[in-house]
Amino acid sequence: MGRRSVLITAALVAVASPITLALVLQGSGTSDNRSGLSAVAAVQRRYPSVPAQPKAAADLLESVEAALRDPSTAKADLPDLGHQQQVIYRVLSKDAVRSTEVVAALPLRWRSVAERHLAARREFLRMSRGRGPSTLPAWRIIPPEPAEQLISYYKKAEASTGIEWEVLAAVNLVETGMGRIDGVSVANAQGPMQFLPTTWTEPGIGAGDISDPHDAIQAAARYLVRRGGLKNIRRGLWGYNNSDYYGRAVLLYASLMKDDPRAYTGLYHWEIHFNADAGDLWLPVGYNQQRPIAVKDYLLRHPESRPPAS
Repeated sequence: MGRRSVLITAALVAVASPITLALVLQGSGTSDNRSGLSAVAAVQRRYPSVPAQPKAAADLLESVEAALRDPSTAKADLPDLGHQQQVIYRVLSKDAVRSTEVVAALPLRWRSVAERHLAARREFLRMSRGRGPSTLPAWRIIPPEPAEQLISYYKKAEASTGIEWEVLAAVNLVETGMGRIDGVSVANAQGPMQFLPTTWTEPGIGAGDISDPHDAIQAAARYLVRRGGLKNIRRGLWGYNNSDYYGRAVLLYASLMKDDPRAYTGLYHWEIHFNADAGDLWLPVGYNQQRPIAVKDYLLRHPESRPPAS
């Protein structure tokens, strides 16, 4: 800990849209889109696009946010919905004028949600200082543990330490996309909660397997306590990663889940994106590089990882 993680600044600093612009323009109501969503589920996944027109983007975002919270939404649709939500916020976070227009076009219910998502993403953009690497990392991107299983780990850690489960979920999100990134940072941080081995072996912190989600989440809670997180969670997060940007972003994501635990569904389904010199590249499950690879070489083989033309 106490390091500025490359995983954060490049990737999350964490697919096809099941709701197409056509559905929005056809006037499908938010609560009436279930059949349209399910009909698209079998289509091959692809990088989501974001409507250029602010009202259309707002309509799409409203539909996505509502569907992610609707218990009747088919589970098969959730990965695409979560990725569409993620990409909308990543695109809008880089354009202050456009994002302001989109937020203004949203119903009041969703404005605070959108504003916090955008604020969190902008913290990571500040943290990365606009750098776009020309090389992709030696990672594997793997499926995370089931959403319900991860929540049980977060809540077990909260019960034993007092660190709120939403904070632990947010840390897990921004560190490795809730366990999707299987890789080691340049500082040698490892596992789903990105522990330095030296920190893991401190008495009372690590127990079990540094790569095991259950063990790593429990250890992260204990570490946050040690760094003062029960008295001041901002101080605890500073101990986890020495950056005010990091702490503010984590707490913004945590606030979304505290206000509405169903917000976890969207965050859980976020994909791994890497802010490279060629754009915001999507690294899907199955990405597997044993050593770093030049962005241009990777895109020759996987052009689908590049953002769609706007």
